[in-house]
Amino acid sequence: MATTDISASQKNFENLKNNPYPGRGIVIGKSPDGSKTFQIYWIMGRSANSRNRIFVKEDNGFLKTKAFDESKVEDPSLIIYYPLKHINGSHIVTNGDQTDTVFESLASGAGFEGALETRDPEPDAPNFTPRISGICRHGDDSYKFSIIKTIAHGSCTGRYFFNYKNTIAGCGHLITTYTGDGSPLPSFEGEPQIVPIFESAQENLEKYWSALDTGNRISILVKTIERNGSFDVILKNKFE
Repeated sequence: MATTDISASQKNFENLKNNPYPGRGIVIGKSPDGSKTFQIYWIMGRSANSRNRIFVKEDNGFLKTKAFDESKVEDPSLIIYYPLKHINGSHIVTNGDQTDTVFESLASGAGFEGALETRDPEPDAPNFTPRISGICRHGDDSYKFSIIKTIAHGSCTGRYFFNYKNTIAGCGHLITTYTGDGSPLPSFEGEPQIVPIFESAQENLEKYWSALDTGNRISILVKTIERNGSFDVILKNKFE
C-alpha cells in the first residue's frame, strides 16, 4: 500500500472518530493479506424510535434489524429492514429496504445500478436520509457503492454510483448517511472515503465500534467473505 493511501485512510478514520453523528455507515474492503473481503455496517440513532433496535442473524445468513423493545416501537417503516442479503455469489449491504430491491433485481438477472435507479431517498422530511448501498462478489477484487440523496434537502434527487476495481489490501471505502449532526441532518458529500481494514473480523468490529460516538451508536456487524464464497457474520448490539 502506498504511503499516501495509508495517510489518507488514517486521516479519514480519525475524522470518523471525531464525528458525533455520521449516521449509518458502510465499509467494504480487503484484509491486509488480500485473502478476504470485509463488509462493515453500523446503525446510530438520536430518537428513542431509532435507538430501539438490534441486529439479528437468520439461519440462511441474512441479517435483519429488530425492535429491542416491541412495546416502544413508534414507526417501524424505516427502522426494520434487512441490511444484509446474498444471492448467486453477490453480497449486498444497505441501510434500508433497498436491500430487497437489489436482491430481487439480481434474482431476475438484472443489476445493482438498475435496481437502485428505481429508489428515492427515505421519506423522513426534513432530513430525507440518503439510501446508501454496497455490493461485492466473492473472489472478485472489486466492489460498488451507491448513494441516493436529495440535493440541498430539496425536491431534486441525485443517484450516484462508485465502482472500485483492483482494490487495495488493507484498505476499504466508507460511505455514511450524514457528514455530522445538525437540523436538518447534512447528507454525505463526495465519493466514498478510503479507510483502513484490519486483520480480523473481530478487530474490525472493535476498531469501528470504538470509533463511533458512544451516545449515538446502536449496533455494528462485520461480514467476512472468503474467496471461495464461504462467509461469516459477527455483530455487536448496544442493547442486549
